[in-house]
Amino acid sequence: MIVLGKKEIEELVDLNEMMDQIEEAYRIFGAGAYFMPPRPTVEHENKTLMYMPCYTKEIIGTKILTIFPENAKLGLPPIDGIVLLNDAVTGAPRAVLDGQSVTAYRTGAVGGVAVRHLSRKDCHTAGIIGAGTQGFYLALYACAARKIHTVYVYNHGSRDLTEYLSRLEKTIDNPHTKVVQCKTVEELAGNSEIICTATPSAEPVLPNDKELLRGKCIVAVGSYTPQMREIPDVIWDLVKNVYIELPYACEESGDLSQPLEEGRITRERTILMNEFLASRASCEELPEETTYFKSVGMGLFDVCAAQKLLEKAKER
Repeated sequence: MIVLGKKEIEELVDLNEMMDQIEEAYRIFGAGAYFMPPRPTVEHENKTLMYMPCYTKEIIGTKILTIFPENAKLGLPPIDGIVLLNDAVTGAPRAVLDGQSVTAYRTGAVGGVAVRHLSRKDCHTAGIIGAGTQGFYLALYACAARKIHTVYVYNHGSRDLTEYLSRLEKTIDNPHTKVVQCKTVEELAGNSEIICTATPSAEPVLPNDKELLRGKCIVAVGSYTPQMREIPDVIWDLVKNVYIELPYACEESGDLSQPLEEGRITRERTILMNEFLASRASCEELPEETTYFKSVGMGLFDVCAAQKLLEKAKER
């Protein structure tokens, strides 16, 4: 059995390969060539254990995720865990991977695929709301998907972002790309053509202002419970549809469940990303639109991402 920690995963990952693997996961999803039961969740004292099993024809994967919001007070990431891969024929364990790294890279890659297909090719600025782990990786993938010259970062709260911004710019590793902190979310929205949100907020983090959001590509990954909201109501006046990974997102995320309950949108305006990709729609068909992708994640992404990492580890 192979064990892949954070360092090993960082050495193995290629951002564009990982986005390609997420697109392969969408193809598997569209073909129905998987089994992914509802993810059991165990909560106790604001601490959550989440189990995300998934079978494909080639491998079985289970991500065991911990979500401890109070970790922020300790200077630790709120999300951690492991990914276990098993042989699809015998069930024998094949690999254990650092779940924090797999989650960060695959969620970033999901956002990167959205940027690939829902943003204009001439976008050169990206804004990240939420200076945490997921915001960091969303920025990396946005820069891999588009030729970004400026990444704008905004974070609620008073945390000093100097080290974070420096580390992000160093990791992007492009002398033509600068990372800039914004004092207000309005400043970020006004300057960014691509906007990514990665927060645990219960209230919208983007301004409820049509003109600041018009023509933007918005990628939201933070709202993963019905009580959480990142995106304001004005978005529904700007977009035709919202692109999602699976129907369950309409129940799990407050960014979808709340406007659905309030009648601001209907289910017909939620488009599965695998269907959009299969239709070969391209960003050229969306030149002036505001586009909106909402992610809540799914075990199939983790299995496909972890499988790719295992393949690369065996090659080495």
